[in-house]
Amino acid sequence: MTDINMLDLFLKTSLLVKLILLILLCFSILSWAIIIQCTLSLHTAKIQAKSFENKFRSGIELSLLYQASKARYNNLTGSEKIFYSGFKEFVQCHRFHAKAASCLTEAAARTMRISLNREIEILERDIPFLGTIASISPYIGLFGTIWGIMHAFMSLGAVKQTSLQMIAPGIAEALIATAIGLFAAIPAVMAYNSLNQHMNYLEQHYRNFMEEFIVILNRHAFAADSNIIKK
Repeated sequence: MTDINMLDLFLKTSLLVKLILLILLCFSILSWAIIIQCTLSLHTAKIQAKSFENKFRSGIELSLLYQASKARYNNLTGSEKIFYSGFKEFVQCHRFHAKAASCLTEAAARTMRISLNREIEILERDIPFLGTIASISPYIGLFGTIWGIMHAFMSLGAVKQTSLQMIAPGIAEALIATAIGLFAAIPAVMAYNSLNQHMNYLEQHYRNFMEEFIVILNRHAFAADSNIIKK
């Protein structure tokens, strides 16, 4: 059994196949960068959401929690950003606009939905590109394989007698493109599915928090004393 020297096989391939292999290698590196970045972002988002919601459910006055969030506005994410936008809209509507409880909570809910969608958009920004890499990499690799095999057979045209030993190296070189294509695609497919599952979980988690907060705002909207908002 002979050892496979990938560098030697790469150097023996045609210029087009070399270009295809380099593209696939770049796709693989980029996909792993996206996988690591998205995994860390989702993990951080879950931790931050849990930390803020523990404060939210601790019995602290919502006005105090709002002031704390306002002081670090530029660093707000996830559940805290949803809370801040909803509470701000609720207070402003109560002071300057609608007085009906339904109007107050509906305005806050609309604002929170916008914040939620923005948070999800930021978190899943690079995931679709990961799906693109997973989809096209095998086809790019297959194209390289077909071109490599064609090149190998065309080079045999000037030879009168051929054998398997003469064809095998050229075919092996061509098949590298398929192997590298799968090497780029398989981790991307697995990560794409896994990250989407985590995104769905986190989005539902945000929506549950938003609904919980709307219930609390609705209760306070009907309260007689709306100047002091307590949980």
